[in-house]
Amino acid sequence: MPVYLWKGKDSKRRVRKGEMEALSKETVRANLTKIKIVPTKIKEKPKDIFENIAFMQPKVVHADIILFCRQFSTMIDAGLPIIQCLDILYSQQNNKTFKKMLKEIKDDVEGGDTFADALKKYPKAFDDLFVNMIAAGETGGILDVILSRLSAYMEKAAKLKAKIKGAMTYPIVTMIIAVIVVSIIMVFVIPVFEEMFKGMGGALPLPTQIVVNMSRFIKANILYIIAAIVFIIFALKRFYKTDKGHALLDDLFLRLPVMGMLLRKGAVSKFTRTMSTMLSSGVSILDALDIVAKTAGNRTIEAAIYDVRSGISEGRTMAEPLSESGVFPSMVCQMISVGESTGALDEMLKKIADFYDDEVDQAVENMTALIEPFMLVFLGVVIGGLVVAMYLPIFKMAAAMG
Repeated sequence: MPVYLWKGKDSKRRVRKGEMEALSKETVRANLTKIKIVPTKIKEKPKDIFENIAFMQPKVVHADIILFCRQFSTMIDAGLPIIQCLDILYSQQNNKTFKKMLKEIKDDVEGGDTFADALKKYPKAFDDLFVNMIAAGETGGILDVILSRLSAYMEKAAKLKAKIKGAMTYPIVTMIIAVIVVSIIMVFVIPVFEEMFKGMGGALPLPTQIVVNMSRFIKANILYIIAAIVFIIFALKRFYKTDKGHALLDDLFLRLPVMGMLLRKGAVSKFTRTMSTMLSSGVSILDALDIVAKTAGNRTIEAAIYDVRSGISEGRTMAEPLSESGVFPSMVCQMISVGESTGALDEMLKKIADFYDDEVDQAVENMTALIEPFMLVFLGVVIGGLVVAMYLPIFKMAAAMG
């Protein structure tokens, strides 16, 4: 159905404008007349030439979903029906991709689908966790509460992800800059010194000769070195996409000295917060564990959660298989055991998540404090070593002249 842009005046002679989906201009004119607006201009909205090119459309990001949840929760709490809420959110949405998605969701709900079933058709925007919690909210008649919990959960999850990503980005970017600087010195600066040293005669000091030989090798094989780096990155990405490679590298990441501890604490926080949110929303513990495992983001953590699920289905407690996995700290297992015995597992999981959020903050600060001096020493030794090696022949010549 085409969309028309219209402009007109209301009963108080104020200029109004907007857009309307209709079969024809006459339908738009009739609809505007019904709401006492005299149309002065109606034209069909021009089509976006990039509309069917997926990668050129804006992406639906976490911030869009969080705002959607908060606004939807407020409107449901105010007593508005779902269809009207979706219609209002659709009309206010600026993201074209999300706007189109909301229109289709509204049409599906009007056609008889539940809200959860309509959301399930867009797994990239609404994952299993989101859909199952919405389904629980619809069944229990607490959709506004569930939407509010989801927005709070997603905000905290996004902050946690940003902290871990930022902590991992800093050393990687620093190392890349160091490699680029050293490469420029080796390819462009050292050859200038080499030409200057040729006119001096005599043998070069050993450190200088080593640096000159490295410069010659890098300059002669720079294309092969770049190709090898690109190939290694490509091969690692392909290997990571395989089940065996994914599991192997995920396990390796968790075993890294400093980064591994940060990733492990982040995984514990995400696991406990997600479980707490789902259990408090009425999702069964087996369904919650299945969804949490799928959204864990690490195969080692995922396997441990599935072992917990299998243990519970066999009649065991949640804390026992968690402790046996060796992935989760003993303190977490003990607190979960207490939560199970007192019947307040969701509250205990929330407390663990809050505690580990603080632990992640502290781990990021500690890692940054540890990496900064290490990087400074590394850069100082490498670049300083190159400079000293290049000036050794000059010092030697000065000493000989003296």
